Amino acid sequence: MTTLQAILTAIIQGITELFPVSSLGHAVILPKVLGWDIDQHAADFLPFLVVLHLGTAIALLAYFWRDWFDFGMSLLGRGARPVQDRKLFFLLVLATMPAVVLGFTLRKMLGDIFGSPAIAAGFLIVNGFVLYFGEKLRTMGQQTQTLDDLTWKGALAIGFAQAAALFPGISRSGVTMVGGILAGLHHKDAARFSFLLATPIIIGATVLEAPKLLHSGATLGGLAILSGVTAGIVAFISIVGLMRYFKGHDFEALNPFAYYCWIAGALGLSYIVVFG
Repeated sequence: MTTLQAILTAIIQGITELFPVSSLGHAVILPKVLGWDIDQHAADFLPFLVVLHLGTAIALLAYFWRDWFDFGMSLLGRGARPVQDRKLFFLLVLATMPAVVLGFTLRKMLGDIFGSPAIAAGFLIVNGFVLYFGEKLRTMGQQTQTLDDLTWKGALAIGFAQAAALFPGISRSGVTMVGGILAGLHHKDAARFSFLLATPIIIGATVLEAPKLLHSGATLGGLAILSGVTAGIVAFISIVGLMRYFKGHDFEALNPFAYYCWIAGALGLSYIVVFG
């Protein structure tokens, strides 16, 4: 992997991990479309991916540090809103479980079956329909809830929606936001819950890969560290922009991302079909 490819990959990771457009789908499709000859079995590739995700996780923690601090205080019975914060923390734990369980049991099989660029492009188009019709269904109900009103059933439904992101092309943040708004949350609250939910998932995935790095004796090169820092900075900027966007848009806010997924998926699939 060249320096330019590594930096571009880091920028794409920092954007697509949080935007509802599937980071995994882009990671599968773009190298094919751009003609990058990347050896995913190379000794330095896994450390590179781990550092990218670590950078994204640090960005999430940096932006939402107050929430995690309040969760910790609430477990000690302290803080300004210990009851509400403790409830939200346990809802996040509950919502994390479906993806963890299904990820352990199905991730390898799904990776083997659906890891092709063509199928990822197809699922990116599907992701667009999920976002679009999620907004349509949302308009049929009354969005009057905040995170304080979220029930365990709603949190669990969001958790099962998150598991759909095991398919490359289906966005984790996208399906969890849709799950949130269908559970009655405003877009800004659905986005906040989605980003809080992303933190343990990304950190957990990073920790799971760490033993492989230790076992293989892999080391981090300067390019990997630079890419991780780049991914973290871009991810933080993405979070700031998205939270401001969803705070100011509470009607069909996911539609622009749906249009993007349709266009990007269709163009990617067309390229792959024509040029192989």
